[in-house]
Amino acid sequence: MLDKEILSKIKSGAVVRVSEKIKEGDKERTSNFKGVVICRKHGSQSGATFTVRSMFGDISVEKIYPINSPIISKVEIISSPKKVHKSKLYFLRNISKKVSRQKIGVTA
Repeated sequence: MLDKEILSKIKSGAVVRVSEKIKEGDKERTSNFKGVVICRKHGSQSGATFTVRSMFGDISVEKIYPINSPIISKVEIISSPKKVHKSKLYFLRNISKKVSRQKIGVTA
């Protein structure tokens, strides 16, 4: 469960690093996923989620994280834009990484 302070900072356009617990057999490890928050859905309800998008070279990866998931161990806010004009940034799927940084205004 995430703190209310961090939940208020998870907005569209923010660059976040999500640490999630992964269980492989008997062992448990932590995996980090860093990317831009594309959308946040359903506010603070029990089924609320946020979508993080990252690009590795030419390949784009999107992960949807439930806010109340026990798998999420930590969320770090790396940078947050001052103002984003849209709440859902689905247009980032069709443009390059360089152009997306310019449109959002994030320098991370």
